[in-house]
Amino acid sequence: MFNDRSSLRSHLATRRSGRPREMVGPGPSEDELEAIVTLALRTPDHGKLAPWRFVIVGKDQREDFAALLMKALDENDPGATPAHRAKALEFAHNGESLVVMLSAPVAGHKIPVFEQELSAGAAAMNLLHAVHAHGYVGGWITGWAAYDPTVRAAFAQGPEERITGFFFIGTPGRLLEERPRPDPALVIRRWNPNP
Repeated sequence: MFNDRSSLRSHLATRRSGRPREMVGPGPSEDELEAIVTLALRTPDHGKLAPWRFVIVGKDQREDFAALLMKALDENDPGATPAHRAKALEFAHNGESLVVMLSAPVAGHKIPVFEQELSAGAAAMNLLHAVHAHGYVGGWITGWAAYDPTVRAAFAQGPEERITGFFFIGTPGRLLEERPRPDPALVIRRWNPNP
C-alpha cells in the first residue's frame, strides 16, 4: 500500500476523522468496504483470539437501524424529547457506509480481558486508517446508542460483546480541519528509574 516510509508518514500525518452528518457520496463500493474491514483485522492480537467483530449495516438497512434506535428510546428512555428522537433518526442515516464494531473478549482465557479490549481498540484504529488509505473519511462515534442494551442486543452475539463504536464512512462534505492535538511535552516523558 505504501511505496516508501515517507508515504506512510504522510498517511499518518494527514488522517482526519470526519463528522458523519457532513459526509457525502461517493462512499466505498462493496468490494472496497470488504477490503477496508479486512485490513482492520491486521492488528495486534495476543493469543490470536480475534476479540472483536464487525457488522456491516447496508445502505438498504438504514430504515431498520432507525427503527431499532426508536425502539431503544421507547424501551430505555421514554422521556426522550422530539429533538433527541430526530437526532437519532439523522444518526441512523449518516455517512455512505456504516460498520458497527464490537469488542468480543474471550472470557476466562489466560489473555487478560484488558489486553483483548486493547486489541479491539487497535482494530478500530486500523479501520480508520484503512478508510483513509482508500481515499475516504471515517468517523468513530459512540454516544448513547453504543451503551444502550436494546441496541447492543441487536448486534452482539454474546453477553461479553459490547459496541466499540459506529464507524461512518464517506467523502468529506467540506474541507477537514485540523483539530488541536495534545502537547507532546504534556503526554510524553522519559522514565526515571531513580526518582
